[in-house]
Amino acid sequence: MKRILLFAFSFTLLAFCSNAQPNNSDAEYVKANYTKYEYQIPMRDGKKLFTSVYVPKDQSKKYPIMMDRTPYSVAPYGADRYKGSLGPSSLFLHDGFIFVYQDVRGRWMSEGTFEEMTPEKEVHKTKNDVDEGTDTYDTIDWLIKNIKNNNGKVGVWGISYPGFFTTASLLSRHPALAAASPQAPMADLYRDDAFHNGAFMLAANFGFYPFFTNRQDDKPTQRQGGRLNYGTADGYEFYMNMGAVKNSNDKYYKDTIRLWNEMLDHPDYDQHWKDRNVLYHLHDIKTPTLVTGGWYDAEDLYGAINTYKTLKKENPNTPIYFTMGPWVHGGWSRGDGDHLGDVDFGGPTGPFYRDKIEFAFFSHYLKGTELDLKPVSAFETGVNQWKTYNTWPPKEAEDKNLYLLPGGKLSFDAPAGDKDTFDEYTSDPDKPVPFIDGIDLGMKREYMVGDQRFAARRPDVLTYQTDVLDHDITLAGNIWANLKVAITGTDADWVVKVIDVYPDSAKNNKFTAKGTYMSNYEQMVRSEAMRGKFRNDFGKPEAFVPGQVTPVNFELQDVLHTFKKGHRIMVQVQSTWFPLIDRNTQQFQDIMKAKDTDFKKETHKVYTSKEHPSYLKVRVME
Repeated sequence: MKRILLFAFSFTLLAFCSNAQPNNSDAEYVKANYTKYEYQIPMRDGKKLFTSVYVPKDQSKKYPIMMDRTPYSVAPYGADRYKGSLGPSSLFLHDGFIFVYQDVRGRWMSEGTFEEMTPEKEVHKTKNDVDEGTDTYDTIDWLIKNIKNNNGKVGVWGISYPGFFTTASLLSRHPALAAASPQAPMADLYRDDAFHNGAFMLAANFGFYPFFTNRQDDKPTQRQGGRLNYGTADGYEFYMNMGAVKNSNDKYYKDTIRLWNEMLDHPDYDQHWKDRNVLYHLHDIKTPTLVTGGWYDAEDLYGAINTYKTLKKENPNTPIYFTMGPWVHGGWSRGDGDHLGDVDFGGPTGPFYRDKIEFAFFSHYLKGTELDLKPVSAFETGVNQWKTYNTWPPKEAEDKNLYLLPGGKLSFDAPAGDKDTFDEYTSDPDKPVPFIDGIDLGMKREYMVGDQRFAARRPDVLTYQTDVLDHDITLAGNIWANLKVAITGTDADWVVKVIDVYPDSAKNNKFTAKGTYMSNYEQMVRSEAMRGKFRNDFGKPEAFVPGQVTPVNFELQDVLHTFKKGHRIMVQVQSTWFPLIDRNTQQFQDIMKAKDTDFKKETHKVYTSKEHPSYLKVRVME
């Protein structure tokens, strides 16, 4: 009998509860110390947005406002029904704030029509020129004028999709917006949740949209979207049985989910996606901002890093803070953050962030308390230490090339000799490399630090590693893969993984799973996929010429990780990563419209020679 499963919420749904995990004492405190009000706040175009406001019962002093704008519902609805906790963490709840939660335009109980990552307008000529910036402005303006005992200052925070709405709040440029913290914010949907360098994030997206599509009209509702019955706990099996991506509609969705179809209709980086890139608009920002992300955020790592970098570049005189910890998506907002999977981070990291960084930031800018916070706070994995910097990446980091060499070697020394060496493998879409060693239905978050020994044993995965390190090597900043490849087909995906290989002497820790050994553990540090036809332009796919040596360059995002003395650095290269990303037919075509018969087995070469070097461009601190 097949096991019946409900959709495992991966993707951005962790942001559904954007405040810390509530407990009974918090719930009792909320009811005893706050009065809840519900309003339909009018926007400039006449639409009204549903807003819950929690006001301290103690009216002897004025309070700043903390606001969270969300597409995930401000439930529970009803003035007599209270949230179990308020604010980003319990520290806020007990310190005295006015808390505001708003259903964004077109979601749940708010009027209007929802758009995926609402395109921002640079110019607003009429009252009908609305976007998330204007909706935030109108909301703040109404709150300041209508909520008693506010001190005239507003802070906005949010995780994931609410992180995007927090970024968009900066574009309101309302004078009362005194502080904002976009956390794991979606920034460029094409590079965050939907596609990674053109490769479709299948497992993360497929089960999300039935839930997320709670309405497709302008009629407010409390109705929740549907959930899929997969009929199995094995995502690898499910997606292989589904076949080509277009079968998602033929077998399941029946063209009823607009937001899903938007992704299938726009596999290239066209105007649809450019309109949904909020980074283009982050200029002339005066609001102090704290950008927060996790090194192991499988959903919106790109969004956090690039929101910070863009804000810092475009607004050099504005206080911009950046924090990156050893967290999964939203992991800083709840729990200890002391490990992920088998990997031990040496102690709790979440409480430190919530107290010394997040609360201190908002308390300073909303209440005038002192602030002792460096511009950049980053957790250095490998040695498990918090580090502070004035800028990110650190200026001390030196650019170096880490070369793939013949015989599975990896070295900072460039290849020598006249022979044009390469390694090759057969990539079979009918037998794709799994992204985890085990069974899971969705995008299992532990994959980002998972042991890669299972992949190294496959013939369609190339493995390169250094000699045992005789000193610590720290990578600090972004990594670029620079591959020289040749293929027998006309398209191919490329997956590059940077791995920390533990020594044979490594001992298990208290988080090590049963049957797992940290001896010779191959911990993934950073990884990324690239759909090869987008190697020159995400908006203009280009076929490979079979047999022709071709450069494929792409970014793997930032890290701050120390490979300790006695460890090795490893790089793996492969062409399938299933079902984390969809399968490439390995033919030059629109894969979203491909048939099951279009998938072809092909042979791929990765060059390791002086004439055609393949390497990673890294930033090193030694």
